Amino acid sequence: MAHFAKLDDNNNVIAVHVVNNDVISENGIESEQKGIDFLTDLYGHNKWKQTSYNGSFRTRYAGIGYIYNEDLDSFIPPKPYPSWILNTETKVWESPVSIPEDHGYGEGKKLYTWDEETLSWIDLDEVI
Repeated sequence: MAHFAKLDDNNNVIAVHVVNNDVISENGIESEQKGIDFLTDLYGHNKWKQTSYNGSFRTRYAGIGYIYNEDLDSFIPPKPYPSWILNTETKVWESPVSIPEDHGYGEGKKLYTWDEETLSWIDLDEVI
């Protein structure tokens, strides 16, 4: 099955549709344009991008609320906090302050949460 993200005029993902592989394949070769044409004919909407369920292209599977970034040819998840910055190489949102090195699970590790008001990481043990 092939998956296609339906985009609005601002490249926001507003839906994801599944198309049978036989619709987009010819002689065993998939064509994104065939899927776009099929969905455009079916729904009358003409702004679609194929997305990969396993993230093998366009970085990750598109979800409602994601944005398709044309420059990066990637689906970008919603920005988690106003201060976070998109790393255009990894295509991941990053905090303006690195998470402490002792974050994680297990002995000697701590769990942290981001505090947008102070632009800092807070040890969850201190707020529970």
